Amino acid sequence: METHQKESFIFFKVNAKLQQLIFAALLLFCTTIFVSPPIALVLGLIVANLFGHPFLELNHKATNYLLQFSVVGLGFGMNVHSAVSAGKEGLLFTIISIVSTLILGTFLGKWFKTDKETSHLISCGTAICGGSAIAAIAPVIKSNEKQTSVALGVIFILNSVALFLFPAVGHWLDLTQKEFGLWCAIAIHDTSSVVGAASKFGPEALQIATTVKLARALWIIPVALITAFIFKNKSGNIKIPYFIGLFVLAMIANTYLPEMDIIGPHFVSVAKIGLTITMFLIGAGLNRNVLKSVGLKPLAQGILLWTFIAIATLVSIIYLK
Repeated sequence: METHQKESFIFFKVNAKLQQLIFAALLLFCTTIFVSPPIALVLGLIVANLFGHPFLELNHKATNYLLQFSVVGLGFGMNVHSAVSAGKEGLLFTIISIVSTLILGTFLGKWFKTDKETSHLISCGTAICGGSAIAAIAPVIKSNEKQTSVALGVIFILNSVALFLFPAVGHWLDLTQKEFGLWCAIAIHDTSSVVGAASKFGPEALQIATTVKLARALWIIPVALITAFIFKNKSGNIKIPYFIGLFVLAMIANTYLPEMDIIGPHFVSVAKIGLTITMFLIGAGLNRNVLKSVGLKPLAQGILLWTFIAIATLVSIIYLK
């Protein structure tokens, strides 16, 4: 781990205590009103690549749990009826985009001669919900650490780009909040970047994007089962995203319990802070080693897949509405 951290330094080598102090100071700064999710992501990238990440071995777990906590908290600001309506509207887009992305990803993997496991992980991460899908599918196909890391690296790099690119394109095309929420829920990989981009666009976009994205995440289960059959894995080792159930319960409470009018906004505020910290940790996890390990072919596959799903979904939303 020491070697890994030292290699992640680009400009400054500092002692461990100062490194921890710098990291903690920026982390605390991300809890203030001055920092949005995109800015937090950039701060994470800067601190990781200038000074290194003093808690790198804990980064993935912390990011995972904090994201789940934040998503559940956002549920206290959403209405069940609006969510069901958004989920129904996004269902057809979801099914078509998942199937077409997985098929195209298989062909691109063969074209680039990417190994089967890495190619499938990138395809699943693009088709469903980024890092969560990769974490669920990896044990099913029994991928090794490097294959999983490469797939995660591709997804996290593109997520970082999406967090800035999508709101800019949405405003440039003058998309409605409904259109943008649906678009980013389908075309951005990770839930964290979906929520970050949508929250920047507007409250209605945030509600639609979060609901559609979490409904999309449930497709991990059938895709994992099909994957187990294709890769001939009979162990049935599938990770189910149980936190989605808590998100639904939070929405139900917010819709039907009058007390939530008072305390619900506080839960949402805390959840938004949690999301900002999540983006900081994601940025901090993208050090030089991660970027170098990805490789051109897997990255090219990820970019082409992402471009396909982003453009096809956007065109469908604009012209078939």
